Amino acid sequence: MKRSAFWTLMNDEFGEANAEVIASSLVLPTLHETAQDALAHGVDPREVWAAVCDLHQIPAARRWGRDIAPRDTPGWS
Repeated sequence: MKRSAFWTLMNDEFGEANAEVIASSLVLPTLHETAQDALAHGVDPREVWAAVCDLHQIPAARRWGRDIAPRDTPGWS
């Protein structure tokens, strides 16, 4: 997972303003640091996201983001 995907998931789940606060202020018990610190120290964003999900008890159905309907692309079949 790229950091951009991590931030997309954070923003979709918590909203942009809350995502920043959560990432910078809440210590993730399994990582012993905040999400921002963990990312800065090179922890895989997927592992950081899993720790955020565990802490906030995000259900499995929402752990990989919201479903986005496919676009209708003319000429593709």
